[in-house]
Amino acid sequence: MNSIKDEPMISHIDHIVLTVRDVDRAVEFFVRVLGMTSSTFAGGRRALHFGNQKINLRLLGQETRNYAGIGSGDICLITNWPADRIIAHLEKEGVTIIEGPVTKTGALGPMTSVHFNDPDGNLIEVSNYNP
Repeated sequence: MNSIKDEPMISHIDHIVLTVRDVDRAVEFFVRVLGMTSSTFAGGRRALHFGNQKINLRLLGQETRNYAGIGSGDICLITNWPADRIIAHLEKEGVTIIEGPVTKTGALGPMTSVHFNDPDGNLIEVSNYNP
């Protein structure tokens, strides 16, 4: 019998964020070239969708929790672990939590997230869709 303790911590990627020079140009390119659809959320931010995946777009300087630059990384990883288990694991590993648990909007709707930086400064978000 499998328990939550037997499950791997990360199950899949929820969304990625790309820092771009021109959001409208990026939306046009991904829609035209790759057949993605676009949406607007959270006060005017733009996103690209394909299947159950989402790419959020932002301009340099919009994100203050990491060291974003054109081409830098910001990823969201999905887990079935509850937030308290995520936090306990990160603390055990000596990882500084930047934010969380907080409610965010993922590709499939509201989720609970915990944010931290990797050694290179990439913003990592571990989230679950459990209530």
